[in-house]
Formats: sequence, structure tokens, C-alpha cells
Amino acid sequence: MPGDPLFYLVGWATTLLIAIGKGAFGGGLAIVGIPLLALVTDPLSAAIIVAVLVALTDLFALQRFGRATWSKPDLIWLLPGLLVGIGIGYLVFRLVDARIVTLIIGLTTLGFTAHWFARGRRAAPGASPVRPGLALIAGTASGFTTFVAHAGGPPVAMYLLARGLSKTLLVGTTVAFFTLGNWLKLPPYLALGLDRPEALWAALALAPAAPVGVWLGRIVHERLEQRTLFFWCYVLLAIASLKLVGDATLALLR
Repeated sequence: MPGDPLFYLVGWATTLLIAIGKGAFGGGLAIVGIPLLALVTDPLSAAIIVAVLVALTDLFALQRFGRATWSKPDLIWLLPGLLVGIGIGYLVFRLVDARIVTLIIGLTTLGFTAHWFARGRRAAPGASPVRPGLALIAGTASGFTTFVAHAGGPPVAMYLLARGLSKTLLVGTTVAFFTLGNWLKLPPYLALGLDRPEALWAALALAPAAPVGVWLGRIVHERLEQRTLFFWCYVLLAIASLKLVGDATLALLR
């Protein structure tokens, strides 16, 4: 187990932040996990720790957001896209410059978010119908970005927010979607962890903060009025999109 008190201070705060975001919004805060943990450990160990913690957090989130909170008509189309996107991400990661595709996805999502802040907030709430084609595209884009950039939230959030679902249906569907994605990504990180067992022990040391954070996040979710919760969902979406664009741009300029 790590012996540095600063690791536990930063690590527990980071885990709580990720788990609160999962319980309140369905996710969106895991994107800060690696940069924060990299302050107290090396980046590869931070990536392994976050992968384990996020997968664990998903299990606790599923207990808070069961099947009754899932939009199954959306998941029917989103989940196949997720699998295809992860497969494309694997191939692109090997054969094509994934930075360009990531940059395009980030810019598209950022434009969608900017449009909502400019005009969408004035629109009357109401659910739009399931759009299978868009759901497949969103799921595929999310699977791709979660594989190559560990930031799969923007594409699927863009689709689900546009659907106008109730806040609990939105979060429950997001939790179900990313539980599959994060557990599919976990084996490669566990394989990396075999060469860095200290990273796996560190994740175990931080794990008790996960259920506490999800519980606190669910309280936040229940108390936030739907319009307010959607506002913060779009804020998180904008932050994630900016990070995608920034990381891809910096990588292309190197």
C-alpha cells in the first residue's frame, strides 16, 4: 500500500470527485482523474488506477440507478455502436492518426454545447423520439474516444441531452452505457498492472471512497432541479470537449 499521506489526500479527493460525478450526472468527472493523480504518481500508474476505480464506481452506480432508470430503446442502438467504436479505436490507434478524428469529435461536440448555451436553454423541455442512426453514430464515436482518449462522454451525452429525457432516465442510461464500456477497457489496464502491482494496490487503497462518492452524488442528483442538472451536464460536456480539443491539438503540434 502507498505510504505517502499526500497520495491519500489527493487520491481520495479525486476518487470522491469522480464518484460524485457518476452518482449525480452519470459521469463526466473521470476526465480529471489522470491529471490529478499524476500529481502524486506517474501518468501510467495514474491511468491504471483510474481505470480500476471507474469500473468499480460503475458497479455502485448501477445499484443506485437500476434497470427502471435506463432508456432501453436508446441503449439498444447505443451499445452496439459502443462496441463498434472500441473496435475502430483499436484499429485506428494502430493504423491511422487518431488525433485528427479526436479533434473533429471534440470540435463537433463543443459546437453543439455552444449552440445549447446560446439558444437551446430557451427551448421548452420535452423528449424527442429515439433516432437509431444518430444513436449508433453517438455510441460509435463514444467508443472511439473512450478507447483513444479516455473521454467517451461528449458524443453520447450530446445525443442523450438532445433527447430531452428526464434527469434520472438520462443519468441511468449514461451509467448503464459506460459500465459496459469501462469494463471492456479494464482487462488491458489490469494487464499493465501486472507489471506495476503498486498501481493496483493504490487503486485498492482508494476504493472505499467510491461508494461514498456515488451515495453523495445520488443525493445531489435528487436535490437538483432538472434544468439546473442539465445546465451542469452541459458545463461538464463543454469541459470534456475542450480537453479533447486541447489534447488533440497539442499532440498534433508536437
